Amino acid sequence: MIYLVGILGLVFLVMAIVVISRMQSVMKSVNKDVQNDEPVANNKLNGTMWIVTLVLGLVGTIWSYYAAKDGFLPEASSPHGRRTDELFWFSMALMMISFLAVNVLLFYFSWKYQYKKGNKATFYPDNHKLELIWTAIPAVVMAVLVFTGYRAWTDIMSEAPNNSQVIEIMGKQFGWMVRYGGTEDNKLGNYNYKLIDDNVQNPMGLDFSDEASFDDISHVSEMHVIKGRPVSLKIRARDVLHSVFIPHMRVKMDAVPGMPTKFWFTPDKSTDEMRAELGKPEFDYEIACTEVCGRGHFSMRMRLIVEDEASFKKWQSEQPTVLSAVLQTKPDYISRIPENLRAKAMKYAPAAPAADSTVAQTGTAAASSAALR
Repeated sequence: MIYLVGILGLVFLVMAIVVISRMQSVMKSVNKDVQNDEPVANNKLNGTMWIVTLVLGLVGTIWSYYAAKDGFLPEASSPHGRRTDELFWFSMALMMISFLAVNVLLFYFSWKYQYKKGNKATFYPDNHKLELIWTAIPAVVMAVLVFTGYRAWTDIMSEAPNNSQVIEIMGKQFGWMVRYGGTEDNKLGNYNYKLIDDNVQNPMGLDFSDEASFDDISHVSEMHVIKGRPVSLKIRARDVLHSVFIPHMRVKMDAVPGMPTKFWFTPDKSTDEMRAELGKPEFDYEIACTEVCGRGHFSMRMRLIVEDEASFKKWQSEQPTVLSAVLQTKPDYISRIPENLRAKAMKYAPAAPAADSTVAQTGTAAASSAALR
């Protein structure tokens, strides 16, 4: 190890000596009073190559855009998504104009003012008017971009409308779970991470001491939303960092463990309408995870179905409640429900006969106790 450090030190010393000697030779040539007007070898060829590179670069840029156009996302299926796209393309247009202006001038000047015998450069130590122009114009452009972006962001991140469809989505390794706010009150019941238990079909940790959770339903393969109705998306993670991404709706929000997030949007193109618009009968909206969350990250995909209200209500009525699934798996879970709410709870768990008998036994015991008193 010592020998290696010594060899490296020697190499660096030699390199330093070479650099210093070359710097001295450059300084001597700069300090010479005699100007070297000898033509540079291949000067015209180098100048011509600047123009050739400029033309080929512009052609390649335009070609790459049109070649990749089929891979672009179609028009957004939500109002806020179309507004986001407008801001994106507006920003891209401004950047493209400045990019072309700077680079065309850079390449053209390199060709135009290539070395010619007798040419002399003109120097501007300072020019306050030019400095004011190239400072003021970018400042105004940036202010416009920041202001329009801020307005769009505050509108998108504002509170969801009161008539929103309330849906909770939770990410876990490696999939999504969705919970709907019930058939009657469109309200999500409370949850507690300590109640998460896959063995009793309660993977989202619903707290059944809250009666609002009795009619909640859950799904793990697809999310259903109503066309034209705002969707208030409540987002959380069960284990590590995930990210909810619905590309066609322009929805993206991180799912952070221990820190619930939210996003609201209005889907205004149904799945069938998008299939017809794209000419793809097999098309489906997709929810994906854009945060690398482990080896199975690639599998975190879920279908999003946008349909009319009648179709959604029909689908919703066919889904069992989470409470029903829990009581089917573990009937004695009914003991965790407050006694005064158990009869109401069984209204949403008709497919749990074992739980029904538990409730009956509880009621009989309570009546006997009252008679004895």
